[in-house]
Amino acid sequence: VQLQASGGGLVQAGGSLRLSCVASGRTASTYDMAWFRQAPGKEREFVSTITWSTGSTYYAESVKGRFAISRDNAKNMVYLQMNSLKPEDTAVYYCAAKRGPMIATYIGSYDYWGQGTQVTVSS
Repeated sequence: VQLQASGGGLVQAGGSLRLSCVASGRTASTYDMAWFRQAPGKEREFVSTITWSTGSTYYAESVKGRFAISRDNAKNMVYLQMNSLKPEDTAVYYCAAKRGPMIATYIGSYDYWGQGTQVTVSS
């Protein structure tokens, strides 16, 4: 599975962005998908995940209520709608994929990674 993330950019605090990730591969739609992020000088951290089988979602506490993950299995796409952005959301955002069925927030659970897209939130 190959992953390609896009949609990052520069936005003011309180603004919104939507990230997209396209997965290529014959069985790409059967993978659980997730978003992680990595701020400068910090470790990569979990943001959100969505399972392929039921569409169950899970969010990090820091983004709950502001971010929404979704997927379109027919298009092999996963999205991250980010609202009410804060300067602390500034990071490189990565999409990731793994085999199901359990929800996972641990970085080591994911087998495939995209190249990352930069999100910068100005105050």
